[in-house]
Amino acid sequence: MKVNGATVSQPNFDELKQIIEINSWTRNKEGVDKNGEIFSAWMEEIGYTLTRYRREEIGDHLHFTAPAKKGKKLLLLGHLDTVFPPGTFESFQEDEAWIYGPGVCDMKGGNYVALQALRNVYQKFGEIHNIDFLLVSDEETGSDDSKHLSAKLAGEYDYCMVFEAAGINDEVVIGRKGVGTFFIDIEGIAAHAGNHYSDGADANLEAAYKLKKLVALTDLEKQTTVNVGKVEGGIGANTISPHAKLTFELRYTSTEERDRVLAEINHIVMESTVIGTTATLSGGIQRDVMQPSPGQQRFIKKINSLCHIELPTEKRGGVSDANILSSQGVPTIDGWGPFGDGDHTIRERASKKSFLKRIGLVTEILDHFLQGKIQ
Repeated sequence: MKVNGATVSQPNFDELKQIIEINSWTRNKEGVDKNGEIFSAWMEEIGYTLTRYRREEIGDHLHFTAPAKKGKKLLLLGHLDTVFPPGTFESFQEDEAWIYGPGVCDMKGGNYVALQALRNVYQKFGEIHNIDFLLVSDEETGSDDSKHLSAKLAGEYDYCMVFEAAGINDEVVIGRKGVGTFFIDIEGIAAHAGNHYSDGADANLEAAYKLKKLVALTDLEKQTTVNVGKVEGGIGANTISPHAKLTFELRYTSTEERDRVLAEINHIVMESTVIGTTATLSGGIQRDVMQPSPGQQRFIKKINSLCHIELPTEKRGGVSDANILSSQGVPTIDGWGPFGDGDHTIRERASKKSFLKRIGLVTEILDHFLQGKIQ
């Protein structure tokens, strides 16, 4: 059938059901790897070579490469893991309009969109070149391991398409906040609160001062937020607290804001209001900001021209692996998966109509890319 000017095959939701029903919680290495094995077999059928990055505690990362020719290179990017521990949400259901299950939109469904588009162009041309596919296994826990691999591979590519879910009006994603998680450990001096109050240095009190200063770094006009999500400290009511800990998150939309807030955080850590207390900072940036860029805008303009469309775009506060490729300077567009909602809940679902539309559009883009029209 024709969709968005491309000839596409009807998506086989029985295939998708096969991987949806495999529990792929990030910490379930066996399940994530089984998901990857099925996907590897599908990719092998269309001429891809697999480089497996073996991991002991999480699923293996899979890098599928096509033969290389002279010209630009495109990376398709997805993740194999979901957020649901075994026994919490493992069923697949469908009705006339929707499919339901863990990962149908985040993001086994997105991976399947990429696969179907690759199958379509393979059927047309008999081969695929310069389009690779990276599937990582730990995106849902912050990509703490895979982000180093993704950043390393980024230098090989001229463009990147990420298959997280589309927006409600088929928007693609051109910007995502950067995110960092930090910890401040505060050491005080314990003392009996009744007999030797003045001999103590209250770590809890110092934590309170630092908490107020951290939250004050939030600038909603610039969409910068600092959230102290966890506070720990003390021994009991009759003891001056010898230790406290703040766990907080930073989100930001520009590198300038990142640098401003990081400098202020370091100042807050080094300066003690309560005499006798000291503090240390740990943690850091997990995924840097995905900012709109001239290269990304040229990529979108070329797609619009070739496909005779006007791609709707949006920015999101949540992060994805698009942040990693974008922060390495690769023109990156996210949101190429199907539209869905309820992700990260047992109500997760994805639109059947959206699957077909996304497969059609991505097929058309890959078709133009293989013809050398995207330079």
